[in-house]
Amino acid sequence: MNTRLDRFKLGGSYVVLVILTAISLFPALWILMSSFKTGNSLYSDSLIPRELTLEHYRNLFENTQYIRWFANTFKVAVGSTLLGTALLLLGSYAISRFRFAGRKTTLKLFLVLQMFPGFMAMIAIYILLNSLGMLNSHGALILVYGSGAIITNVFVAKGFFDTIPQSLEDAARIDGAHHLRVFLSIIVPLSTPMLTYSSLMIFNGAFVDFLFADLILRTEEQRTLAVGLYRMVSQRNSTEFTMFAAGAVLVAVPVTLLFLFLQRFLIEGLTAGASKG
Repeated sequence: MNTRLDRFKLGGSYVVLVILTAISLFPALWILMSSFKTGNSLYSDSLIPRELTLEHYRNLFENTQYIRWFANTFKVAVGSTLLGTALLLLGSYAISRFRFAGRKTTLKLFLVLQMFPGFMAMIAIYILLNSLGMLNSHGALILVYGSGAIITNVFVAKGFFDTIPQSLEDAARIDGAHHLRVFLSIIVPLSTPMLTYSSLMIFNGAFVDFLFADLILRTEEQRTLAVGLYRMVSQRNSTEFTMFAAGAVLVAVPVTLLFLFLQRFLIEGLTAGASKG
């Protein structure tokens, strides 16, 4: 009786997972198929178009500044990843290894800040960047995305550093290594899984962000992919919805490839950082 009940529960779990997977994949599949259909409307009687075309992809590169938008987005994402990873490494390592006044308060502050959505601070950040003369610049995006990474990833990074034995650092210091040498030669190489996870999260967040980029960027030349594609279809009487779908498919390609290529490190970094806080 118990065996049949267990099999029924297992079968039910698989059915639920299949349904959830189908629901999750349907919007992506719909956009993908829409990018290959003829015409400009996203609506059709069937999911798979009767006629397939690459015209929308060709028009995307010929009639818009898609390549410039992609270059801007890639520059912002890479810059944010480098800055955010460096700040996260230094900050989380210091919190994990050193005991200083205000350490627990800092952790509590990070925890509280994670409870509030980032757009609540957009106006304050806008005023600050305006006073610094950094509006309509990619540097402003890199500064905000990179500095915000430590708030969203600090507990994962700190948890990972807590799993690294203190004896490794003590042995290196006995041999004469100073703090910086220990950090660069021992801690950083051992942190590859966590660094991969954190860097990928920062890159993905900066690559697909729309709200803050739309607030800061003003000119066509500075726009990122999300802002450029939105402006393309938000104009009055715009009918370029299938071309928008083609652009959305191309946006997903680099991030998807990164996730597939780095998924082993991604899982290791997430589980190791969550095993000890």
